[in-house]
Amino acid sequence: MATEDARDEERPLVLDNLQNHAPQNHTRDIHILSSAFLLVFLAYGAAQNLQTTINTVHDLGTISLGILYLSFTFFSVIASLVVRFLGSKNAVVLGTTGYWLFIAANLMPTWYTMVPASLYLGFAASIIWVGQGTYLTSTARSHAADYDLHEGTVIGNFNGEFWGVFACHQLVGNLISLAILRDGTGGTTSGTTLLFFVFLCIVTLGIILMCFLSKRVPKGEEGREDSSVSLYSSLISKSKSVIAPLLDIRMLLIIPLIAYSGLQQAFVWAEFTKDIVTPALGVSGVGGSMAVYGAFDAICSLAAGRLTSGLQSITWIVSAGAFLHAIVFLWILLKYSLTSGILGVLYPLLMAAMLGVGDGVLNTQLSALLGILFKHDMEGAFAQLKVWQSASIAVVFFVNPYISLQTMVVIMIAALFIAVAGFLFLTLQVEKAFFSPRS
Repeated sequence: MATEDARDEERPLVLDNLQNHAPQNHTRDIHILSSAFLLVFLAYGAAQNLQTTINTVHDLGTISLGILYLSFTFFSVIASLVVRFLGSKNAVVLGTTGYWLFIAANLMPTWYTMVPASLYLGFAASIIWVGQGTYLTSTARSHAADYDLHEGTVIGNFNGEFWGVFACHQLVGNLISLAILRDGTGGTTSGTTLLFFVFLCIVTLGIILMCFLSKRVPKGEEGREDSSVSLYSSLISKSKSVIAPLLDIRMLLIIPLIAYSGLQQAFVWAEFTKDIVTPALGVSGVGGSMAVYGAFDAICSLAAGRLTSGLQSITWIVSAGAFLHAIVFLWILLKYSLTSGILGVLYPLLMAAMLGVGDGVLNTQLSALLGILFKHDMEGAFAQLKVWQSASIAVVFFVNPYISLQTMVVIMIAALFIAVAGFLFLTLQVEKAFFSPRS
């Protein structure tokens, strides 16, 4: 009885911070958040896939993406401070403006438009993802507190809806790209201008939709009265959360797999679309192949998430995804050549599907692995995920103009081998720690 009274006394402290706490308002915010991210990223994702094939003068598209991910790497370290200052809703809304500016810059792509837009998008991307995680978790916790539901279950359900909707962005965005460029206008100014204008309208709709999110104030804001001390302590805490995992042997063994997850994404965006898809299917075929990639990525993400139950299942799933990627890389290196006819169309699409399955595996299993191994320092662990992923993506875009496809594939095979070796060694060490007899 005393526990019931204590809970009743505490609950108003939480509810007072919520503008709305009717059931539909919490789920409404998740519907809005998921739909807005889908709109923003279906436009951005498809635009990113086209950068290395349409902005080819002086490798403008490739270098601008390298600058973008280098900026993303840097700002990921300090993004939580910005989100804390702005609030999660304001950070998410502000973050969308970077994607709008990047799409707009593609309407008139020059060094004076693309480079500043890429730098700003790196900052915007870092705060939108930290803001998204904070907002979604805050909403889920509010829903659980209001209706006496299990917090972990609600967080899982809300995350399931968000990532399920978000995973469709590659499919939808690239189908739009395919539809607009299907008549072969991909190489013309009029075709790409129309495409980016449509994308700009879609991102604008996503930004407007994001503004309808309810404002949420996380617990612990009462300590703002000494802002200088609060900012200083937060900066110290954030610095520790980024550095501390690097002292853990488990993180050092996972970092190669994290870096590979970034490398393989950049390989698809920069090398695969330019050197495999475009020669076989043309610029207009990039949208179709990446739609296949996105569809298999989304399906595999959902399936792998359901199959994940612990470290052993993660080991098998990651190994299967790595095996598929190895087949694609060896195929390109040893056997693949441009072919006419139906096989010439089928081969790039089959590769896209296999690469999508591998990406879906890495997206789900890396998050699960970090959540299992770093329960007491998840913020620091996920900070490492973003830092190493974005850094490796930036490296690919910077070196892309100077190395051949075959050289890049060799690098990918070596990176995959190192990543899997480190991961398997980690799983063996963890299992040994759990199951070895204690004296």
